Amino acid sequence: MLKHNFRQLRIWIDSVVLSKGVYLLTQKFSAEHRFGISSQLYRAAVSIPSNIAEGSARKSEKDFGHFLSMSLGSAFELETQLIIAEQCNLGINADYQNLVNRVQALQKQITSFAYTISQ
Repeated sequence: MLKHNFRQLRIWIDSVVLSKGVYLLTQKFSAEHRFGISSQLYRAAVSIPSNIAEGSARKSEKDFGHFLSMSLGSAFELETQLIIAEQCNLGINADYQNLVNRVQALQKQITSFAYTISQ
């Protein structure tokens, strides 16, 4: 039996919603950018909940913490890619700031949860 049901973790739920937001944003990009930064953005976004889910199946909190660390790394990678996309004027406006705010909030949530399970 899993110690943590990932489907009930706020960090997983929020990261799935964030992934959907990133997907919807990248669909607005021109075809020229869909296979470059768009692909990178979506991969980083999907990596966040995927690592949370995978880590929740591990037997120890230490192992779960390792996957949370990878998830957090993906969250920082996603934030960086959003900044680059915005600076390259890829048509990101209100969607951009909303996603950056959400990813930054998620970074804090993951950090806090990782600290909690390490205690």
